[in-house]
Amino acid sequence: MSQDKEQSFAINLWAEEDRPREKLRDKGAETLTDAELLAILIGSGSTKESAVQLMQRIISDCGGNLNTLGKMQLRELTAYNGIGEAKAITILAACELGKRRAACKAADRPDMGSAQAVYDFMHPKMQDLDTEEAWVLLMNQRFRLIKPVKLSHGGLSETAVDVRVILRDALLANATVLTLIHNHPSGNARPSADDDRITKKLKTACETMRLYMVDHVIITDGAYYSYAEEGRI
Repeated sequence: MSQDKEQSFAINLWAEEDRPREKLRDKGAETLTDAELLAILIGSGSTKESAVQLMQRIISDCGGNLNTLGKMQLRELTAYNGIGEAKAITILAACELGKRRAACKAADRPDMGSAQAVYDFMHPKMQDLDTEEAWVLLMNQRFRLIKPVKLSHGGLSETAVDVRVILRDALLANATVLTLIHNHPSGNARPSADDDRITKKLKTACETMRLYMVDHVIITDGAYYSYAEEGRI
């Protein structure tokens, strides 16, 4: 086989949109075939076929069934040209991880649908702070927490809490509901004029983007103020 023909099987010479790594990066893992996903793991094929082609052949020999692939022995996998022991172990490890993931329950997400739940969740993070911090809790439509995001440290202002950043983080996390939180180290939970202004600004922005701002909770060590409970949001 000529060197040119050998090189034609190298994935790094394919059009970028056809390369598995770039395809996963740009279009998401769900767009890749089983062979493409496994090709990413083994990295290279042989002088006769690319990593994708090699994995297509192996999966085909398994009747297109990943469960069958996962039951193969090392010696069966290493019988394929281009699959050494290290690649065979990587394939079997990936199959085992898939099996274990299928056996796991989805992670429980705490319910952040009330100010008390927000306080109980955030108070341990804020009770000893001597400066203000701002956070946002990103949630799904059932008020289940997707993730908390720290926005600023050292004070609450319109420059410290960038509404555009909050909206971006919410959209990237596929969140539909959010709550703004910050602390008052002074111990006085009553909101300031700045607190009111930022609450209104974020609420308006959320409505424009079809996001639901459920609350703005101010936390002190032992108490909280909820705009929602006070009927101000």
